[in-house]
Amino acid sequence: MISGARWSWRRTAAVFIKELQQMLRDRLTFAMAVGVPVIQLVLFGYAINTDPKGLPTVLVAQHSGPLGRSLVAALANSGYFRFTHHSATEAEADALLENGQAQFMVVLPNDFSTLVLRGEHPAVLVAMDATDPAAGGNAVAALAQIQQQALAHDLVGPLASQQAREPAFELRIHRRYNPEGLSRYNIVPGLIGTILTMTMVMLTGLAMTRERERGTMENLLATPVRPLEVMLGKVLPYVLIGYLQLGVIMAAAWLLFEVPMSGSFALLMAMIGVFMLANLGVGFTFSTLARNQLQALQMTFFFFLPSLLLSGFMFPFRGMPRWAQWLGEVLPLTHFLRIVRGILLKGNGLAQLWPELWPMALFLAAAAALSLVRYRQTVD
Repeated sequence: MISGARWSWRRTAAVFIKELQQMLRDRLTFAMAVGVPVIQLVLFGYAINTDPKGLPTVLVAQHSGPLGRSLVAALANSGYFRFTHHSATEAEADALLENGQAQFMVVLPNDFSTLVLRGEHPAVLVAMDATDPAAGGNAVAALAQIQQQALAHDLVGPLASQQAREPAFELRIHRRYNPEGLSRYNIVPGLIGTILTMTMVMLTGLAMTRERERGTMENLLATPVRPLEVMLGKVLPYVLIGYLQLGVIMAAAWLLFEVPMSGSFALLMAMIGVFMLANLGVGFTFSTLARNQLQALQMTFFFFLPSLLLSGFMFPFRGMPRWAQWLGEVLPLTHFLRIVRGILLKGNGLAQLWPELWPMALFLAAAAALSLVRYRQTVD
């Protein structure tokens, strides 16, 4: 029985001080309470941009004349189009679009100026990589105003009749790989990466901490099992779970959302395997750092939140500032999203995916090495 029936400030203060001291001792929980709001403020305040500009654009314009140069200048001055490549042929420009090096392709016909002056209304092709429709949506919307004003300073005096009633040229907009601009073609493949990131890191993050909490860690350390063998033994069962999750997601993608499969299914499975191992390596590293399962979950959240926001899944990647893009390039989810969209929507092969595969493999090697070092320290 507690002496005294009345409520006491002293007893309440004692419990308060005890709880505060316990919270301050748990540095990870305290960092979580302070760090997560800071991360959210920085990312949403500075890194997230739903109106990306300066999108890389490849230009095909061999003999467009002075009016063609005026049109190109108008596109560049809009802020949405940044001409990073000049291609001799449309086929070369298509390759840049397919590889993801360009967001837009602008093709001006030969003798563009002559055709405009004749009043023949030449067609200008603007092709867009529509695997992420939101990335170039505002740029496409700006084309209508550019069409009206691009040649306003050139077609004056006797030439004003060329643009008196209608624009002097026609804009033909092609949305490649997603002609209807369906958002589900972008979201559903992206969900493969986000779901696997969350579950793979979380499940393996709990692996070693569960051993400690249940008191079976000593038995595991007493066995003649090498650190690499422990890591593989812990990780591989979750690879099977990941492929089971993948089967459910892919079935829903095809049956419910009709997401196309333009590339190799076997290549997709191999790329997903590398991606899962990279995340499992992170989870295993967290399990060697955390003292309990709560800390492992907190570390998982710290990793998952930047991956979700900086990978290009929720917001256009090219709309983020350079420092945020550099951080995003470190995360395996960023590269996996490009890979899965490239295979499903573009039909990319291994040669086209290699620029995204090697950073993911390097991340896997670094995570595995760090987890092995941490495990050896645990053994010692």
